[in-house]
Amino acid sequence: MTTDRSWEPALGEAELARLTRDMDEAHRATLPLMRASGAELAEEVRARQVGEPRDAGRRRFLLGAGGVGAALVLAACSSSKNVKDAAPISPASGPSGSPSASGTYTGDLKVVALAVALENQAVGAYQAALDAAKAGKLGTVPPAVATFVTTAMGQHADHAKAWNAVLTGAGLPAITNVPLTNQAATTEALGKAANVGDVAKLALMLEEQAAQTYLFATYNVTSPAGIATAATIAPVEAMHAAILNYVLGQYPVPDDFLPVDKAAGPALLTV
Repeated sequence: MTTDRSWEPALGEAELARLTRDMDEAHRATLPLMRASGAELAEEVRARQVGEPRDAGRRRFLLGAGGVGAALVLAACSSSKNVKDAAPISPASGPSGSPSASGTYTGDLKVVALAVALENQAVGAYQAALDAAKAGKLGTVPPAVATFVTTAMGQHADHAKAWNAVLTGAGLPAITNVPLTNQAATTEALGKAANVGDVAKLALMLEEQAAQTYLFATYNVTSPAGIATAATIAPVEAMHAAILNYVLGQYPVPDDFLPVDKAAGPALLTV
């Protein structure tokens, strides 16, 4: 981290404000599908618990709609490493983390729990940034940057709510904290941030992790509705990352595939 508080974004105020509006419009457009696929996933889990068959017609439709959106946006926001070239990630382990402590969440619901934890982590990180800015710890914070942070934080909260609805619908407790092995390190890094640029770099790491984890989910969960939910949310997370890249002057490189080298595995969970 730096000690210089005189950082300025590489993107102008007007352009950042426009991109934030576009991001919010995209998020709002995905909300109905996200909620519908999340509800479908909860129904699917309940039916599986009592051994009832489920009609796959609606799930196929949701999967198709969500998958198309993900393919278009994720490809536009990706970096150079291809999924087809990446080593497979085991849903029982992952790129980082240690085995879960209690195993409250299993199967596809373990991936859902991971998604909630990642969303909560992002909400907490953005809130910590806003608090630090209010306390004058980050130097001058351009209004458009503050608007982006507030908007992105709200979107992560919406995603966490959707995933938690799946957990509670399956009779499991909602996750309201951040049960991740990397949370202490994330909190420490945020505490050392000296300016908005430092915060943007940390936020970019979290956004890339989230977007790639959702792609990981589409390859590793068995539920079509779960895949649809992940595929619906992933493009919004990728937009967050793309905008942060622009803010930092690191222009995203379009590619046919989003990498998964930064994806979090379920082993990162501590519940």
